[in-house]
Amino acid sequence: MIDPIAALSPLDGRYAAATEALRPIFSEYGLMKARIKVELEWLKSLAAAPEISEVPPFSEQTLSEIRSVIQGFSLQQAAEVKAIEATTNHDVKAIEYWLKKRFENNSEISKVNEFIHFACTSEDINNLSHALMLREARDAVLLPKLADIAAKLQQLAHGLSDYPMMSRTHGQPATPTTLGKEIANVLYRLQRQIRQLEQQQFLGKINGAVGNYNAHMVAYPDKDWESHCRHFVENALGLTFNPYTIQIEPHDYMAEFFQTLSRINTVLIDFNRDVWGYISLGYFKQKVKAGEVGSSTMPHKVNPIDFENSEGNLGIANAVLGFMAEKLPVSRWQRDLTDSTVLRNMGVGAGYTLLGWTAHLRGLDKLEANAAALDADLDATWELLAEPIQTVMRRYAVPQAYEQLKELTRGKDGITPQSLQTFIQGLAVPNEAKQQLLALTPALYIGKAAELAKRIG
Repeated sequence: MIDPIAALSPLDGRYAAATEALRPIFSEYGLMKARIKVELEWLKSLAAAPEISEVPPFSEQTLSEIRSVIQGFSLQQAAEVKAIEATTNHDVKAIEYWLKKRFENNSEISKVNEFIHFACTSEDINNLSHALMLREARDAVLLPKLADIAAKLQQLAHGLSDYPMMSRTHGQPATPTTLGKEIANVLYRLQRQIRQLEQQQFLGKINGAVGNYNAHMVAYPDKDWESHCRHFVENALGLTFNPYTIQIEPHDYMAEFFQTLSRINTVLIDFNRDVWGYISLGYFKQKVKAGEVGSSTMPHKVNPIDFENSEGNLGIANAVLGFMAEKLPVSRWQRDLTDSTVLRNMGVGAGYTLLGWTAHLRGLDKLEANAAALDADLDATWELLAEPIQTVMRRYAVPQAYEQLKELTRGKDGITPQSLQTFIQGLAVPNEAKQQLLALTPALYIGKAAELAKRIG
């Protein structure tokens, strides 16, 4: 094993611990393990087909041994496959040869070992393996991490629902909101993408060299191979069957999957930058961890490093995911090999994604609202009430309502509660409306923000 400090990629070096959960899935070992499963499940499907009399049904003992090989495939066995590949210079053929050797003492399988990889092109095995790998990564690693982020965002949205905050549109003071409502906005965006990720189909095919069951039908012309292969993909592997392909499964579902991950990353990049800004404004404090250093020269600093780390890694992730989504559905004629090397980087896109999500969650766990800073900003910006005042004036048909408030407030320094109250007192509006406006403060002018934040679930 390479010492992490000598690794070429930070995913296997500096950040190895954060991406550990993906390594058994997307490593070359993970790909081999998935290929082993596909090859053996395919052999089992042939043994269970009455039309293929040359492969008798396997005994329970043999089926148990097959399950054991699938579940127990080890790093040492992967090394054995690599040793075979050194001779074959073909990774899938090396799997076939290893399986034949592994079961040479099982008479049921050794007698029919030519049916290992029967009628298959390498891509029949690979496309199904990749689908299994992506599904496992989604279900076992990515969705649980997203659930953690969503739960934390919900906690923050609810807990900070009543903290009034000055908005900034175009970077300038704008209508107040609450800290919790701004977090609820992000959570809602994230929830939509999580649902799409949960609903993602993972397609597969096992229809031969160009997708027409040519070899299958020459060997067994009377067998309904399309139905057999559909049943295999859907029932043995739990994937979605693609009936129309060239040699490769066209990877459209992969593009959808990677684009959904990219949209999730984009939502979090957007929020990383906003939180970074709110920390800079003092709206959030960060919990200090004993022993940590913020700056090598400025001892006072507590930098928003988790959100910066998250933003950077999610940017790298989206560069990789975006390229794969654009490239993988494109193949010259019935097959070229450009997808093969690209697909080996699925773990890179997923790895930087997981790294970014982990850093983001770590940053969220450090946040504490700074009520004093939030209140001070609002209390220093009474011109925010120009909007509700002119809106009430419009209701009661006061001429040039907008223009009057523009003249009073736009570009003016030192708008005070007293100057606004003097203006309100002189308005030709019902006394009830006047009293409502006189009682209004920037911190109270939050509309349904708190209610919306509390409602997000």
